[in-house]
Amino acid sequence: MLNLTISFIVSFLATMLIVRFANRNSAAADHDLDGVQKFHVRPVPRVGGIGIVAACCIAVAALTSRDLPLAINLGLLLACSVVVFGIGLAEDFTKRISPTVRLLCALVGGALATLALHATVVRLDLPYVDDWLAIPLVAGVVAVLCVAALVNAVNIIDGFNGLASAAAMTMFASLGYVAFKVGDPLVLGGALIMIGAILGFLVWNYPYGLIFLGDGGAYFLGFMLAELGILLVARNPSVSAWYPALLFIYPIFETVFSIYRKKYLRGMSPSMPDGVHLHMLIYKRVIRWAIGTHNARLLTQRNAVTSPYLWALALVAIVPATVFWDRGAVLAVFLALFVAVYTWLYTAIVRFRTPRWLVLHKAEE
Repeated sequence: MLNLTISFIVSFLATMLIVRFANRNSAAADHDLDGVQKFHVRPVPRVGGIGIVAACCIAVAALTSRDLPLAINLGLLLACSVVVFGIGLAEDFTKRISPTVRLLCALVGGALATLALHATVVRLDLPYVDDWLAIPLVAGVVAVLCVAALVNAVNIIDGFNGLASAAAMTMFASLGYVAFKVGDPLVLGGALIMIGAILGFLVWNYPYGLIFLGDGGAYFLGFMLAELGILLVARNPSVSAWYPALLFIYPIFETVFSIYRKKYLRGMSPSMPDGVHLHMLIYKRVIRWAIGTHNARLLTQRNAVTSPYLWALALVAIVPATVFWDRGAVLAVFLALFVAVYTWLYTAIVRFRTPRWLVLHKAEE
């Protein structure tokens, strides 16, 4: 718990300093208030990932005096994340890094972790497929692709105050719990440090949105989730390969569904932003909160109220994944259930058939 405490304090203080001294007119602030994926009412610093990464680095440094081997492995993992976090941070400042370059950097980060920590997908608990994964090169390539996928998936769900960060924190808590059950200090230590770092950031991000994760922060969270999930399964045969699949299904399925929707239903490039992700539809059609007003306080409240809907949806997968982490068949059933719930909810909202009990109203002031 000391690791969690240290990372929380450092993240809290570092993020506070960024919020206090960041120039809202600088390149690090998000000035696009009218984009299809923008739901804030004033320029906001989008470099919250700096505080999170700084907290993780200092927590690992503090760990060297108590458990040097663990600190070295966690340090290697953080070192591998530099290229992923760095390209995201560059996008936060310049807004000019192409999706292809960012994807390539995510692949490079995954490849570095594969080489440095042997973080490979050694099994999927599927006949014949596992035979191919017994080949080290295949296992490494699959791991790299999984890392790149989750890095981008977490960034996609980072649309409202606290949405991606709180969902990721809950996933890290699940990883920490399972790691504790199987006695894996590397995954447990990494998960606790990440939980503390995210908590320190959330104090300033939710509900008022004083700072955003930015691409750098979202990429870093996705990278750490992917690597800890891969390592947990690779190092512990008792953990079902279906556990991380269910644990991460919310951002992953959001991404897959988004690609399908854009490419095959709308005939547009999957890399182009649009305004019909599930979290955006919930904001527009379910949270009927101060619609039509320009009152900044009410719009900020509406933004914050959107996230708990998606947290609840994520828990449909996270809770059973945590409970049944070693039972592959049960995990597969819940994965199918999540896909069904997501598809039903999305279809209902798009067709203006949202269940009345989901709709939240508030009188305008």
